[in-house]
Amino acid sequence: LPHITVPLPSRNERCQFTLRPVTHSVGDFLEMLKVEDRGVDRAAVLNRDGVRIASACSVETLMDDEFWVHLNDTIHVRPPKRDRITSEELTRLGDVQALVAQLYEALNVSEHQIRKERELNSKLEELNEKLGPLEVKKTELDQKAARRTSMLTWVGLGLMSVQFGVLARLTWWEYSWDIMEPVTYFVTYGTAMAAYAYFVLTKQEYILPDVKDRQHLITLHKSAKKAGVNLAEYNDIKRKIAEIEHDLRRLRDPLYMHLPA
Repeated sequence: LPHITVPLPSRNERCQFTLRPVTHSVGDFLEMLKVEDRGVDRAAVLNRDGVRIASACSVETLMDDEFWVHLNDTIHVRPPKRDRITSEELTRLGDVQALVAQLYEALNVSEHQIRKERELNSKLEELNEKLGPLEVKKTELDQKAARRTSMLTWVGLGLMSVQFGVLARLTWWEYSWDIMEPVTYFVTYGTAMAAYAYFVLTKQEYILPDVKDRQHLITLHKSAKKAGVNLAEYNDIKRKIAEIEHDLRRLRDPLYMHLPA
């Protein structure tokens, strides 16, 4: 590694700096000088022609030729001759750095995963404590909404039975089919209009299971509002719990942990 000895202006002493050709830059060298001597007002590196060398320039490039260091004064530096680092050596150095990074990951990944798993379990426990009371109230409201929805479906069946009985009575006892045929046509057409009106208002097709689910949700939200249950908070907690459980499954996955299954 190259060593540069520089006389510090305000301390009247010489200081030696060790530079790494590949990773250090001119800016790093100037920062080292300013840290060692707080009295340095102006620090710059110039080449032999007086052109300032950029801070991003590497030390390896800097050492290729003579240069001047300005520290409130001018210092001439003549670097010794040295062998340049070849591309093969740079590639080998990159491979070594990658290997060191892999070793560090292998040695520290287990500790990181354990710490992360404890953190997620702590959050999951806290969310489950918040969810408990809301879950009890939500279950009660669900049961109440299910009973009301079931009752409405039976009421609908009863009304259809009454309609059938009235039309049958008018057709076979009070009047005749010739009179009741237009009436039944308009009743059928009115039912179709009601189904289309449902689509216009709700933007949903009139399918009986969907109608039942919609009525269940309407009843549930009305009951929750009366009981003071915050369903938005309940849904947010459930979403966070699902995300944490997904993260825990990923942490415990042998493929994610780089372990054999």
